[in-house]
Amino acid sequence: MVELPAVPITLEGSCVLHQMFHIDWASWKKLAPEARQAAAKEFSTLLAGWEHSAAYSLLGHKGDLLLLHFRPSFADLDRTQHQLAQTTLHDFLRPSNSYLSVVELGLYESSAKTYGALAQQGIEPGTAEWDAGVREVVDRQSRAMSQRLYPAIPDARYLCFYPMDRKRGEQVNWYTEPMNSRQQMMHEHGMIGRRYADQVRQIITGSIGFDDWEWGVDLFADDPLVFKKLIYEMRFDRVSAIYALFGPFFLGQRIPAASIEAWLAGQSV
Repeated sequence: MVELPAVPITLEGSCVLHQMFHIDWASWKKLAPEARQAAAKEFSTLLAGWEHSAAYSLLGHKGDLLLLHFRPSFADLDRTQHQLAQTTLHDFLRPSNSYLSVVELGLYESSAKTYGALAQQGIEPGTAEWDAGVREVVDRQSRAMSQRLYPAIPDARYLCFYPMDRKRGEQVNWYTEPMNSRQQMMHEHGMIGRRYADQVRQIITGSIGFDDWEWGVDLFADDPLVFKKLIYEMRFDRVSAIYALFGPFFLGQRIPAASIEAWLAGQSV
């Protein structure tokens, strides 16, 4: 009997960069009012011109400003970083954190069906025929799910971002669980999220090989309390209760590009 791959098929889309900054307020306030106004306008113009970026005012000590960028490629993210670096405001930004990832959709159900169908045809994993069969599924599913793979940043007022891992310990190891067991647990996990679909938008990104954690989670909502309710309920399912490790949480309020000058002046937006 052919041993089927343990790795599920994944689809990848937009490349994503989170940038978190402290602002050197003391130095910023030493600028002449006209210079502060010019720097704020320069940055707001840049932000408005970026088609898939958003700014958030961070709550708490982890930073003052979070910039979220969705781009077609890592080269485009690199260009965005360098555009920001040329602004006057960048001289007053002190990086506090960052996160690099790519929008990811895991196809557990399709993986099981695809692997099983190929095996029934006598095609072995690792062969050119097997790779072609998997590639056909990836291409077809990518076309069908293009809007989810290349999403626009939701206009919601609040953002909650956090990275996470699956446990790989000696006693509890997600990666040694059988495919069908992981598939069932992810299905249960997803059903909780669906119950909140009218209140919160979720975008999952993969970061294995790109950053220190395995996945990033972005939640968007107009009421921040929904983040607490959703994440708390998910802590009780098997995926989170047994196998999940969570990184730091960041909560921010959206700053429209037209409000950047007011925000930098300490006014509410």
